Amino acid sequence: MLHLNVPGNSSKVLLHSCCAPCSGAVLECLLENGVRPVVFFSNSNIVPREEYELRFSELRRYCAELDVPVVDDEYDHEAWLGFVLGERGSKEAAALAQAPERGERCLRCFKFRLLRAARYASEHGLEVLTTTLASSRWKSLQQVDEAGSWACSQTSPQSPGGAGGLEATAEQSGGLESVPQKAPVIWWPQNWRRGGLQPRRAEIICEQNFYNQTFCGCEFSRK
Repeated sequence: MLHLNVPGNSSKVLLHSCCAPCSGAVLECLLENGVRPVVFFSNSNIVPREEYELRFSELRRYCAELDVPVVDDEYDHEAWLGFVLGERGSKEAAALAQAPERGERCLRCFKFRLLRAARYASEHGLEVLTTTLASSRWKSLQQVDEAGSWACSQTSPQSPGGAGGLEATAEQSGGLESVPQKAPVIWWPQNWRRGGLQPRRAEIICEQNFYNQTFCGCEFSRK
């Protein structure tokens, strides 16, 4: 079993989940280490909506089996597009739409989703945030870490939109509604690929007969 060192030895962990296949081994490892997280499904990047619902239903089924609480964040693909592409019709938006995987578009996508997760954690007294995005070999761990660190920094009392209730600037909030925070959140940059979790991930997918998607979720990756 992989031994985990949770920041601050906290038991109040929010696990941002991108899907059930990426979450299986991560959740199992957390529970084996005595950590029962709250799972947060915040993935407004996914289209069409039917695909989003299918992925969430698989995650909800697995969490119910493990008796782990799961939260479905508000789905807002238009807000996600605004954050990721910026001004519609601009050269920048066109370039981002055509950018390869692991490019700037993906970093912005991670920031949008993890900012929503960090805000939820702050509002609900969950001290630590980590994500199953760091379990996928298709994702850049550097980008995931940068996005998570940035998102959690927005919950500090000194930051706009942070724990002091100050509003974020348009650039920092990415068009997201400003929400007063209650407490700063610590980013946990755990690499969920190591310690045997990759092969265990594949085993759980087979054991659970998970729907295993063939694209990350957005229209750009699908193309």
